[in-house]
Amino acid sequence: MAALKDKLAQQIPALREEIKGLLQQHGDKKISDVTIAQAYGGMRGVKALICDTSVVEPDEGLIIRGTPILELVGRLPEEIFWLLLTGDLPGASELKSLQAEFAEHGKVPAYVWQVLEAMPADSHPMVMLSTAIMTMQRESDFAHRYHAMTKGEYWEAALTDAIRLIACLPEIAAGIYRLRFKKGGRIAPEAKLDWGANYYHMLGLAKEDETAYDMMRLYLVLHCDHEGGNVSANTCHTVGSALSDGYYAVSAGLNGLAGPLHGLANQECLDFVLDVQKRFGGVPTDKQMEEMCWELLNSGRVIPGYGHAVLRVVDPRFVAFLNFGKEHCADDVAFRIVDVLFRAAPKVLKEHGKAKNIWPNVDAGSGALLYHYGLTEFSYYTVLFSVSRAMGMLSQLVLNRAMGTAITRPKSVSTEWVKQFAAQQASQAG
Repeated sequence: MAALKDKLAQQIPALREEIKGLLQQHGDKKISDVTIAQAYGGMRGVKALICDTSVVEPDEGLIIRGTPILELVGRLPEEIFWLLLTGDLPGASELKSLQAEFAEHGKVPAYVWQVLEAMPADSHPMVMLSTAIMTMQRESDFAHRYHAMTKGEYWEAALTDAIRLIACLPEIAAGIYRLRFKKGGRIAPEAKLDWGANYYHMLGLAKEDETAYDMMRLYLVLHCDHEGGNVSANTCHTVGSALSDGYYAVSAGLNGLAGPLHGLANQECLDFVLDVQKRFGGVPTDKQMEEMCWELLNSGRVIPGYGHAVLRVVDPRFVAFLNFGKEHCADDVAFRIVDVLFRAAPKVLKEHGKAKNIWPNVDAGSGALLYHYGLTEFSYYTVLFSVSRAMGMLSQLVLNRAMGTAITRPKSVSTEWVKQFAAQQASQAG
């Protein structure tokens, strides 16, 4: 861990001073106003968190440490983890050092498998993943060292936990896949393969080649982070702010990711694509797809994968998946349906006029590629999402411990208070 730890150790003092200066000079300045609608609406759009690992710009999409996500296509997930933490892509020796750390700490303790094997045979894969991470909490360096550390050392122990957990996630996730779906025994990692390729290898899917590895690497890169306000990142941040270690915090975050409104969208989008295939006996024409989109909207339903809470452009992550599919599986029926839908849905949504965002998000295309490469068990898809998103959650956690971020404790008010406040405002306006 020396190379990554040394780089962060060089950066952190200056970052602390920068934040201290901002608070001293500008701490009383307001950056957001909150409406009653926002208070009741999940605090959507309220600027109340700091996240330096990534931002999501409505007209640009995901930007990792100042770099648009499309410019990171072709990079290894390990490189992205380094970038999330430090703001720089690693050099060759730095990447080799990080990969060596992952290889050293990638062995999952035997007791984790004993717990997973004792779970009900029909347990959801996300329950199994969260359970495995919580079971490993006894390995936490942060928890072991907490009473002996100074506050300035918290980030070092948090980084150790992050390295160890991320190193183990591919083996845990692949083992869960093979156990839950009765695919046979666990497959050992290959020393010659990188982190993302090893994950695909340990799944034991039929289509194993460099292109399949590239698909997995791409998936893990594109889902790595999405600023700090989404449910999983925000939950991880809140739990971590109590100085709960990374195992507690990530497990909590992934429990949020498992919710139907957060991590299940790619399953629902693929389900829709396969329903289209069944309905038309293959790939519909553009005209047939347009008619189907109108049918959905006129019946009060939505077009799965279209629209986003923040974005007002085509999600660049969807573009990356679309480009990959056109290069490597252009004849695949599910992928072709995704492509036809992309030509039809925005046009229909624009004419319909009610959607705030007519463009596809990442989930509109990711499931079709997973399906093409042999992952046909829909309930497992959120586990893939989780392995990737853990990089972002843990990067944010390490940086928050480095910056001494305070415990999250917003003030709540009652509905009665809101009623009295609203009445008072109305009286003053009158």
